[in-house]
Amino acid sequence: MGKSRARRFRRAPFSPAGPEQRRDEEGGPEEEPAAELLEKLQHPSAEVREYACASISKLLQQKHVIPAFLQRDVVRCLGPLLMDHSLAVRETAAGALRNLSACGGFEVCDDMVTKDIMTPLVALLKECSTGLDANQLSPKKCRDMNKNYIEDIANEAINLLWNVCECNNTAVYIFNKEGCLEAVLHYMKKFSTNVDLAISVANCLQAVTEDNPDLLSSFNASAQQVLETVMLCPESTMKHILLRTLIAGTIWNIKDTIPPGSLGSMVNAILKIFSESLAIDAGEMIISMNEAEKKRLKLAAEAETEENSDKWELKEVTALLMAQQTALEIIVNMCCSEDPSDDEWEELSSSDESDLFMENSYNEGSGLLMSPLCLSDEVNSAFLNNLIPKKILEKTGFPNSVALDICMHNPSWKPLIKKLNAVQCRALTCLHSILLVSDVDCLGGASALQSLAQHLSQLVFSKMELPADTEFLEAITSALRALLQTMASKNISQCMTPEQLLALCEAGIHSSNASVRVNVVSILGISGSVLAKGQDTAETLKMIGKFLLEVAMKEPSLVVAGEALDALFDVFADGKEAEKAAVQIKLLPALKEFQPVFKMRMRKEGKGQYSTDQLCVLDNVKMNLRRFIAYQETLGKTPT
Repeated sequence: MGKSRARRFRRAPFSPAGPEQRRDEEGGPEEEPAAELLEKLQHPSAEVREYACASISKLLQQKHVIPAFLQRDVVRCLGPLLMDHSLAVRETAAGALRNLSACGGFEVCDDMVTKDIMTPLVALLKECSTGLDANQLSPKKCRDMNKNYIEDIANEAINLLWNVCECNNTAVYIFNKEGCLEAVLHYMKKFSTNVDLAISVANCLQAVTEDNPDLLSSFNASAQQVLETVMLCPESTMKHILLRTLIAGTIWNIKDTIPPGSLGSMVNAILKIFSESLAIDAGEMIISMNEAEKKRLKLAAEAETEENSDKWELKEVTALLMAQQTALEIIVNMCCSEDPSDDEWEELSSSDESDLFMENSYNEGSGLLMSPLCLSDEVNSAFLNNLIPKKILEKTGFPNSVALDICMHNPSWKPLIKKLNAVQCRALTCLHSILLVSDVDCLGGASALQSLAQHLSQLVFSKMELPADTEFLEAITSALRALLQTMASKNISQCMTPEQLLALCEAGIHSSNASVRVNVVSILGISGSVLAKGQDTAETLKMIGKFLLEVAMKEPSLVVAGEALDALFDVFADGKEAEKAAVQIKLLPALKEFQPVFKMRMRKEGKGQYSTDQLCVLDNVKMNLRRFIAYQETLGKTPT
């Protein structure tokens, strides 16, 4: 059914303001505390209001509590407090709304916008921006004169803005209409003294600039100068690397505002930033930062001083992993076509032809190198000079085992395991993007592809059990599918044995992810079509045929069933060994019996469950099934 479309990444809403709270045991109804706390928001004492906001903020990190607050109109209760006379109340109210938006998800964010959270939020952002430089605070409004309330309030508000704009188009429209960009960029100017605020702003900017042509006219020379200044900042901390990576993504989103003559230098600067983050070994960073943390805690204990709870070492590693994941996601998006809808990227249709426009080359000892053909020769050169693909390939390997052990035995570091795995999966997706449109000679020829196949095989089969992680399985099977298709098209021998392929497919076909199931079925079809051209392969083809037949007949997803049929057509299209195997597994009668079942399923399940593109593909499968049956019938009538 053709090649799968490359996946385009969208950034997920940010994490809650505070650490994830463990859900309490089943005791205690939530409605009573919700009612009591919401009532205290109207208390004349600022300290009581602040306490209520802080308590609500903590509770809202527990998803099962959110409905009780929503039923009591928490958005309209907290919204006005964004402009409270007390700065401490403003900050805690913004934090509570931030947690609600992050933990509640898309539907809650939609509800927040419907209930007009943007009006007080925009007012707060503009007021904070106006007072940012002077930071003139009334003693009556704040009790801690050493605390920068303006910047702390802004940080909470920016994260709330990011979350709702990520989830709701109306919020983005209001952002444009109200001229929020100027205020947001003003916060960015604090990057040299408050990098955390700058990172929040950069995350928000990357979200609001994506697929937002109405905002482009607001990026005048002054606005672009702010972004350029941040990109060129020399600080080498991981937080600053993350900041530069996010700003690079924003500049890519607004590339249509860049003069054509400056495109090459702009992309070169972006790729240099990505190269900088991808060049760092995250595993080694975890080991060194963990040692630094141990030394710091030991010195604090010896000096009998209070432990610094800042955990800067953990924050540095976290920033690095976020930078690497972001860089990889942006690289994939850079290589995708311009105007697909979000749903289109998520739909599963193996008929979609790739819109990636990349040409690849291979340098001995440096790995895969690719260059996007949609850009000029100058930009292509910048892509290659930064050795981005070589670093992508390095990131496809499993995380450092010593680093993983450190994370496993340290509760506060354990969340890094998920981030390490995410970087690996994004790297595999980048590799998949390269292979979709690779020219074999540019990739380094048959030997380079075989080496890559061995590398991917090791990732799959290096452990006692096949990987069960859905995200990893989707990424690795997508890369394998593209690689095997490229090798088969050029008659390059494949290094994976039929037994390995069947083992992978047996594991993948039980995945809950339909993309994984499509990939493994396609992999089996590609490999089977190669085997059909060989000698003494009938027994293996029988196993492949039985497997694909069972999938076609029992698979709940019509798209996967259609892919299985397509794979059968490929495997048994030609060759004496294929003919022999087809007769022995009774392929023709099985397909003739299944044909009306498939037609009936398409009539009943097709409309409403699948996209127009998917239905077109399935119509082609239905037509090819009829033709394949007719072809098999002629084989039976042909004298031997």
